[in-house]
Amino acid sequence: MTGQDSSVSQLNSLDNEPEESDSPAEIGFWLAFAYWLKLGFISFGGPAGQIAIMHQELVEKRRWISEKRFLHALNFCMVLPGPEAQQLATYLGWLMHKTRGGLVAGLSFILPSFFLLIALSALYVTFGQLGWVQSALFGIKPAVTAIVIQAAWRIGSKTLKTQALVLISISAFMAVRLFDVGFPMIILVSAVLGWALGRFSPQWIEISSAHKNSSTPAQKSIIDDHSPTPEHAIFKKSTFIRVAFIGSLFWLIPMGLLDGGLGLDHPLTQMAWFFTKAALLTFGGAYAVLPYVYHAAVGEFQWLNAAQMLDGLALGETTPGPLIMIVTYVGFMGGYVKAFWGGDHLMLSATVAALCVTWFTFLPSFVFIFLGGPIIESARAQVRFNHALVAITASVVGVIASLGLFFALQVLWSQDLVIGDPFSWVRALDLKASLIFSLALMGLLKLKRSVIEVIVVSAILGEVAQLLS
Repeated sequence: MTGQDSSVSQLNSLDNEPEESDSPAEIGFWLAFAYWLKLGFISFGGPAGQIAIMHQELVEKRRWISEKRFLHALNFCMVLPGPEAQQLATYLGWLMHKTRGGLVAGLSFILPSFFLLIALSALYVTFGQLGWVQSALFGIKPAVTAIVIQAAWRIGSKTLKTQALVLISISAFMAVRLFDVGFPMIILVSAVLGWALGRFSPQWIEISSAHKNSSTPAQKSIIDDHSPTPEHAIFKKSTFIRVAFIGSLFWLIPMGLLDGGLGLDHPLTQMAWFFTKAALLTFGGAYAVLPYVYHAAVGEFQWLNAAQMLDGLALGETTPGPLIMIVTYVGFMGGYVKAFWGGDHLMLSATVAALCVTWFTFLPSFVFIFLGGPIIESARAQVRFNHALVAITASVVGVIASLGLFFALQVLWSQDLVIGDPFSWVRALDLKASLIFSLALMGLLKLKRSVIEVIVVSAILGEVAQLLS
């Protein structure tokens, strides 16, 4: 979750003019199906870019939904845990074509990235030790570090507008680095603190919105500002109970099979439990939950090591879809490393583990949309960030900054770094990696280059650096 101001400013920057038709055509299910599938292959650029792509196509060009209804849906998705762009696609698909539309839109957003990551992960474990691959990764790792730091800067510049929010962010950073406080506890404390400040001293935490309504005359859309709520989108207690029951079964049945058939200590069962918890804590976007995933995947369960985690983040940045899809790679590596079906079936173990992790990560997103959509549509009132969520986002900045520092210590300095010796910081500095990091950070922050461009150039620089060694 990068913040409402950030996403809305991305939407306002679009300059494509809407088509000049007086009344747009009806939305056919298969026409929508083709669009959602296409979106799954072109959704690069992180959540802001993905939301902008949907806005340009659905609001401005095709006029399937009005600006107000689009932002109404976006605001709801922003206060949910999980990838907001994928949830927005699910919501809009559901609004247009009921449950099957939501499933098609949400799955189309995930599946291309899922299959690409499975293929890339298989190539990584097969050819990752080749010299030219290692050279490319040498350049990519500093770029990934720069991308994480840029994420902290981007979110922080939009969020840390008061001294109280700055202090919350610094406190979260210190809690992670010095006291190893878990991400769930940071989220809980930040939410309580934000609520208390909002209730008793709101001026310490309130952020004024910079969004202004566009002066462009509103165009008639199929789902317009004043269109009546579709029958399936009207809240009904029976529908709510049915969706909650079915959603619970989709979680309980596979979890029961894993727990009963394999036991709590089996890697697949551990992955299912852990990524269910992670899915419920993904406030602030993928970068916010990555430290939590890293701590468990590398430290607690040892599904992969720190270097492999960095490589996986690079793979995640180069594929379409939500960045949280990196969990597919984590699951794949966990299955491959644990080899729970023997050395002759490594790829099978890895693929099943990746599928398990992806299922338990994204299932809550679909359930949240199908449960909450009718409530939001029936209320038809703009959902805003409350004070608790503002405080959570501020703490997320500190958590992401902590992750960036950790990656920097791993990538830019050698292992002989002595914390108490100030001169060792100079002696252990990797000049080549530091140069690539600096260029990547400048490309992202100053030159405004895309993540894909930065990673490609950094990979080339890694090859050159190793040739010059």
